[in-house]
Amino acid sequence: MVPELIDRYLLGETVSKPDVVTALLAERSEAAAAAPFYRAFEAVGARAADEAFVALRLVLAGRSVDDAAVRRLRALARVARAAATGDRAGLARVLRSDAAELEDLRAVSLDAGALSVAVRDAYRRELEA
Repeated sequence: MVPELIDRYLLGETVSKPDVVTALLAERSEAAAAAPFYRAFEAVGARAADEAFVALRLVLAGRSVDDAAVRRLRALARVARAAATGDRAGLARVLRSDAAELEDLRAVSLDAGALSVAVRDAYRRELEA
């Protein structure tokens, strides 16, 4: 359940960051690579950067945590959040600032609905890779 809760938070669904932290600390993975993240969440709680959620999500998916993977998922999350709230200016900023990580989305319409579907699909593919 915790991986899905992290996904919901990162993809802009209505779930609070403190609730995600509480859930992930209550339901910990046995994966050794997850331990440093749990210690960090214990120390800083909801003040943790979203990159910590992204990196832990990669660990929970059995993926290696490298800068490129974290940057890609973080960029997808930023697009998803902007699309979910209808923030066209924020969406344009993210597409500009994270252009390298979002190259495959350039052909997708800026329609929030189409973009939301494309981003969620790309996010899931990244976790399955």
